[in-house]
Formats: sequence, structure tokens, C-alpha cells
Amino acid sequence: MQNLMTKKSDVAARQMIEGADPYLLIATLACCDADGTLLEEAMPYAMRGIADRTAADLPDDLRARLTERALAHLASGNAQALPPSDPRWRRIIDFAAGAPVPDEYVDMLMEEGGLWPRRLYQSELPPASVKRTPEVAIVGAGLSGIGLGVYLKKAGIPFTIYEKNPRPGGTWFDNRYPGCGVDTASHIYSFSFALNPSWKRYFSKQGDVLDYIETCIDRFDLRPHIRFDTKVSDTRYDEKDRRWRFATEAGGETRQHDADVLVSAVGQLNVPSVPRLKGLDSFKGEVVHTAEWRPEINYAGKRVALIGSGASAVQLGPSIAPSVAKLTAFQRSPQWLSSRPLYHQPVREEDLWLFENVKSYMNWYRMTLFWQFGDRLYPTLMMEEGPNGLRASAQSDGVRELFTKYIREKLADRPDLIEKVVPDYPPMAKRIPIDFGWFDMLKRDNVELVSDAIDHIEPDAVVTADGRRHEVDLIVLATGFEATRMLQTVPVKGRDGVELQKVWSGDDPRAYLGIMVPGFPNFFIMYGPNTNLGHGGSLIFQIECQARYVASAISHLASTGAAAIEVGKEACDDYNRELDQLLDRTVWSAPGVNNWFKNSRGRIATNSPWRLVDYWQKTRSFDPSVCIID
Repeated sequence: MQNLMTKKSDVAARQMIEGADPYLLIATLACCDADGTLLEEAMPYAMRGIADRTAADLPDDLRARLTERALAHLASGNAQALPPSDPRWRRIIDFAAGAPVPDEYVDMLMEEGGLWPRRLYQSELPPASVKRTPEVAIVGAGLSGIGLGVYLKKAGIPFTIYEKNPRPGGTWFDNRYPGCGVDTASHIYSFSFALNPSWKRYFSKQGDVLDYIETCIDRFDLRPHIRFDTKVSDTRYDEKDRRWRFATEAGGETRQHDADVLVSAVGQLNVPSVPRLKGLDSFKGEVVHTAEWRPEINYAGKRVALIGSGASAVQLGPSIAPSVAKLTAFQRSPQWLSSRPLYHQPVREEDLWLFENVKSYMNWYRMTLFWQFGDRLYPTLMMEEGPNGLRASAQSDGVRELFTKYIREKLADRPDLIEKVVPDYPPMAKRIPIDFGWFDMLKRDNVELVSDAIDHIEPDAVVTADGRRHEVDLIVLATGFEATRMLQTVPVKGRDGVELQKVWSGDDPRAYLGIMVPGFPNFFIMYGPNTNLGHGGSLIFQIECQARYVASAISHLASTGAAAIEVGKEACDDYNRELDQLLDRTVWSAPGVNNWFKNSRGRIATNSPWRLVDYWQKTRSFDPSVCIID
């Protein structure tokens, strides 16, 4: 019986190996020093690029030998990877990426792939070097707060996370509308130190992301550090004692606390943006924002107004359209949507098995995803000099042509819709959601797309500028967040009692690296000003960059015995001057472009103009020379 079971396992393993991406499998064998000859044989085929190479390109005998050697590698117990100093890595990286990778990207890609450990630099302190141990208070148990908690724990820094909700997740807890999910590939929308071989989908749903966050909390034993159902308020810096004082509200009781260091991890996307529509308060039906969706909301058989056409609308609309009597989608401006063949697909059985059983295979998969959808897209974001000033780049024009072709193909049988939905601005000028089924939804008999502006709301209808009444029973606001008005839910008072909101003039937040603000000692921000990504990568990559920097800065306090650390005004101003100059060259700043990245002055306050590798390098280790330390 045992032999029969073994044979069945061998057959199953062979089937899974034969279903692998051969290029990832060859890289896996090479980095484990199991076989480098296959890599050299396959190199000419691999260097055609990730998007263009296929398994069928490889000779049959090479693929057969790959299967046998992979099975032998598996049977041997998955040998350990080559040491980072081994020169063979460089060749393997280029092979996996399908192109020569510039030297400046090597360390970042390998850290992000989890193939090399992400060093914490100054934060990895031997106990003997610690002169004092700062206590840290973190506001928010979303991905930023949890990520920072892991880095602080590794650094040996005590911390407490205060979360207003009963569960962790932040925006992933708040957003529960039908269809809610990521539009970043699951295998890079996760921490490099906590890769998840069990993602059910290539692009995960909201519930799966929440489960992943809970798993990370338990894996790294963070639960004892978190205070749920606890709202933080009245944060202020005590200059005499050099500590942060703050109040918490929990269970109807208010308590006073203090800590050496205060960190905001509330992020940018936490306050729903509600449009000022005349008569909205007079509507007799239900009005709900996507970020405040409740499971008991009944839309079946109703006439629904969907106001907005951004990322949440693109997910929610197709999810509810089959169940409603009529869906009227009110579009202020059309959206570019990208197409991903795997967007609605569950992870293949072969991939699940390979991620779980073949050491490093998932790491190479993650690394190639990060390379393919990272800085290679950066030129699309930047404008170039033209005969009449700055214009969209040639690469942007190419993407525009590709996206326009996609729209025309999707709506070939509905030419009346094409003029309404093809944007007149360059791709990347606004966030580009993935097509959840939006264009297919627009063709349904019970769906109408309205591009006329909304004039006002009546008790039973939405009235557009052309005077037409659209009778509805339920209004859904898919209108995003007040992203530029950061930290409005947690008032922060720094040196001399100065309020951060006043320093930022309400919606013009600025910070050094998006992390530190002059006049606010021992205060750090996660997912702060100009740290949102707009061209590629993963927000969790940004979170880890910031978490490493913050952990390093706090560790500097621990090792020096200093009481306070604060970025200098000159360093912060210089950083933001350079940042603004680069922002002015992005398509976000193009004339006539409206997006949620801009504040009331027209400045881009949310997004980072840096390449991923630039921000990674800037935050790689804490620089005390730009700070005032005492």
C-alpha cells in the first residue's frame, strides 16, 4: 500500500512539475545550485522578455531534462540557495527577468522577492548597544501599522498599536462593497517577509486580504500589542518631558497615555469623500458610500444610481448589475481600464502546489511580477519635451493606443458608448483600475451610462444638467476619499502646540520622505504625503521601505540615548522642492487633468514621483545628518 501511495505521489508531482513555468523552474534550480547548465541552454529563449517567451519556445528535450532534474531536486529536499555573494546570481536574475537588469535594481529585486533577507541596517542592534528603549505608540492596525510592528519587533523596540475598529485591516476592513478586491497581483500585494503560497486568486478579494493580515498578526505574535475598538485623540508633544501625550476612547471610557514616539499609520484612504450635491439630504431612499457599505443593504430588484466611475465603481457595478432592476451609472469623466487575463481566475492547482512544495519557485514568480509591473512602466508616467512644451511620452502614446484598441474591441457592437468612455487624457494621469467587467456591464439592457453632469437630487430621482429625471431607489456614492486631507481624524500638535493640519493648510501635506515633519519631534508617518504609487509596484513595497526607515530612526534613539529626533526644516524643504519639480513633469500635472491626487491648489499631494528604486534607496537606512537630535 505504501509503495502504491508513493507511486501516486510521484505521478502527481510529475504532473505539477510539467505544468510549471519552465523559466521560473530553471531559475529555481540554478539558484539552489542544483543545475546551471539548463539556464545557459535556455538563456536565448528567456531573453525574449517575460511577456513574449513561452514554454513552447523551449526544445522538447530541454523541457524533458528539466522535469527530471526538478523531480530529483525535490526528492533531495530542496537544496539551500546560493549565498548572496555568489556571482552566479547576476546571471540568474537577468534570466528570470527576461532582460538585462540594471545593477541598481539587483538588491531591491532580490529583497522584494524574498530571495535575499531584507536587512534592517541600524535597527539590528546588539542588546549591549542599547542605551535607552523608546516606547512607541502606533495609530492604526492596517497594513502599515502591522508592517511597522513586525519591523519594530525585530529591532527589539516595544510598541502598542491602537485600532478604532474591532478587527485589523484599516481600509480593507472598512471597504466591504460587492466585488471589493485588489487590483495589484496578490503575490506582490503581500509582505516580503510573509509570502503567502495559499492565495486563492491571482487578484485577491477583500476577505482574503483581511485573512492574510490576521495570519501575519498571529505569525509574528502581534496580537498582544494591539488594542482594538480604541480610538486615539488629542495627541500632543510635551516638550518638557519629550514625550507624546494622547487620549484613547474605548468602551465609553477615556484614558490618558504617553509614549516616547508617535506613529500615524492611518494612511491616505480613510475618510470617504462625499460630493456636495444639491438636494442629497432630501433623497427618501438610502444613500451609501462604498467605504461605508453594510451587508444588510438590499439592492436586488431596485433602481440604483451609481455615482462615480473609478476603481470602486468598476468593481461594484458589474457585481450588482445582474441583480438590480436598473443601474444608472453617472460618469463625471471616463476611465482608462487595463485588462489582465488572470484577474478573475483562481490560482491554478499547479501553481498552488509549486508555491508550497518547490523552494524559491514562488520567490522567482514574485520577483518577475515586481519587475514586469514596476519601474518598467515609469516612462509612461513622465512627460517629455515637445515642440510646444511638455507632452505625454512616446511610451504613453503606445499605452494609449493599446487601451483605446481594447475599449473599441469590447464595445464594437455598441458604438454609441465608445465616444462616452474613451478618455481624452493620457494614461496614468489618473489611477488605472483593471476592467472588472465594466464594459460588458455597460452593454446590459438594464444598465445606462449617463455622462451629463448631475444638477441636483430630488426625493426619488437624480436630475442631470439636461433636465432629465432618473428615478432611483438607492444611491451609491463611489466617490473615493479625501486623500489630500491627511490625518484629519487624528489631530496632532507638535512643538509649541502647533497643529499639523494648520502647518499643512488643510490639504497641502508635506513631509521628508513622506515620513517626518519639522516641528514634530519623535513623530513618524506611514503612507504619508507623496508616498502613494501611481505607475506600478505595490503599496506594501512602500510600506516596507517606510517601516525599515522608521525602525532605523527609532533604533538610532535607542543606541545614542537621545531623547528626541526631528527632521530639519532645510532638509525637508529641499526634499519637497526636488519632489515638486519632478511632479511637474508627470502626467498627473498635465493641464486639464483632474484627479484625486491634486489638492485645492492643484498640487499633487498624494503620489510619489520617484522610481521605486529611488525611494527604496532614499529610505534604505536612516540618515541622522538631516535631523536635529538631542
